[in-house]
Amino acid sequence: MFQRILSISILFLALVLTGCGAYLNQPYAPQDARIGELTSKTQVLRDLPEPYQELVVGVYNFKDQTGQYKAQEGGSTFSTAVSQGATTMLIQALEDSKWFTPIERENLGNLLNERNIIRSTREEFGRSTNSPQPNLPPLLYAGILLEGGIVSYDTNIITGGAGARYFGAGASTKYRQDRISIYLRAVSTSNGKILKTVYVSKTILSQSVDASLFRYVSFQRLLEAETGFTKNEPVQLAMKDAIEKALEALIIEGIEAGLWTSKEGGLTNKKLMDAYKAQKEFEESHLLYDRVQAVDDTKNAVTVNGAASVLNGDLGNKTLSAGFNVGYLRTLSPKYSLALSADYLNFKGGSSFEREHMSAQVNLEMNLLPYDNLSPFIYGGGGMIFDIRHIDATKPTKISAPKLQAGIGLNYKASRNIDVRLFAESNFAFSDELDGVISGKRDDYYYNFGLGLKYKFGGRNKLKKDEVQEIESIDDRAPSDFIIPNKR
Repeated sequence: MFQRILSISILFLALVLTGCGAYLNQPYAPQDARIGELTSKTQVLRDLPEPYQELVVGVYNFKDQTGQYKAQEGGSTFSTAVSQGATTMLIQALEDSKWFTPIERENLGNLLNERNIIRSTREEFGRSTNSPQPNLPPLLYAGILLEGGIVSYDTNIITGGAGARYFGAGASTKYRQDRISIYLRAVSTSNGKILKTVYVSKTILSQSVDASLFRYVSFQRLLEAETGFTKNEPVQLAMKDAIEKALEALIIEGIEAGLWTSKEGGLTNKKLMDAYKAQKEFEESHLLYDRVQAVDDTKNAVTVNGAASVLNGDLGNKTLSAGFNVGYLRTLSPKYSLALSADYLNFKGGSSFEREHMSAQVNLEMNLLPYDNLSPFIYGGGGMIFDIRHIDATKPTKISAPKLQAGIGLNYKASRNIDVRLFAESNFAFSDELDGVISGKRDDYYYNFGLGLKYKFGGRNKLKKDEVQEIESIDDRAPSDFIIPNKR
């Protein structure tokens, strides 16, 4: 008994911990100092093409503007939520990109004091030895100043988890997500004009996983085991990643604005801008919680659905029966559509009742989240239901009857033109003869449940002719056509 439970618990823990690299690489001894970690954007900056001319830039203070202190349970703390070394991180990123020559401005007073000491020492030495000393070379001046800072640090923007326990064995996981945002702008020192501003945000993830076992293996024998780990993404690395991403965006948007250029010129610039625009469009299509947003500019759609119907009439045995639905949708606005559809229905009930119907209806459909990939929708309208065949010819038949319907569903955008739809609706017929039995005061009604596809077509927006010409003309621009804000 004990061996069986132990083997089950080991297998369970192995499944829970599969893929948990942090758990399988736990530190068991002090680690030596190492070169600082790189982020995903560090190599991107290093791989940028060479600039036509390196730009001398100054960074006085890329500061923490959040005013936030680190969250702590059970008390307050004076430790800041983010690192105060953002200026140093930005200077390192400038060096990695090789597009800029950063000059010392954060501690300019120390630099000027040291130059005064050198100057006075040389003068004293020259007087004592009666030999003139050379003057200090002039300081480099910046053609561009980089300003901005960390503008927000939001904690617990989303938290959650999951867990399960059965027969004394269980596991759970929790997560928390914070968010840091920065702004970076380039300012011309010749006239004070703000040349370009970029905005970047980065989420910071914290996770915990634990598993436990609590079982009586025999009389007065209790087995108890637990394990787990917690992993927190370092805030400093998140800051570094966001700063490097902002600098990459500043370089490429500056190329697009004609402020600077790469050494190779037009074709290289175009490749950089095309890749950046594609990535920017993808990122801008996602909201804060990674909700995918996409504008659907199609005007028409056709739907084909398999359906199952349940007739709720006067018969006691209510049986699910198969059918199908086809329809056409015309988009009125991102949220609203007008839908025309026809159904084939095969109602069954009682001991031997079976009857086929056709229905036609018009609905006004509202898409609650029109820009999301997964969106609920509701609809309602009216129509007619027709009896097309009945098995028992001795019973009276109502040829047609008006009806009202309302339903809810889920729509998933599987691709640019194809959606998958799941829906459930209730249909209220103004007739008590759908089941061939007239009884009571209440009219018959039925439910429809369906799953199908929606094919969208028509109405795509195309690039205007002047936009195409503008894109094609990028290749023709030479490095001399770009504005170089400063010369060294």
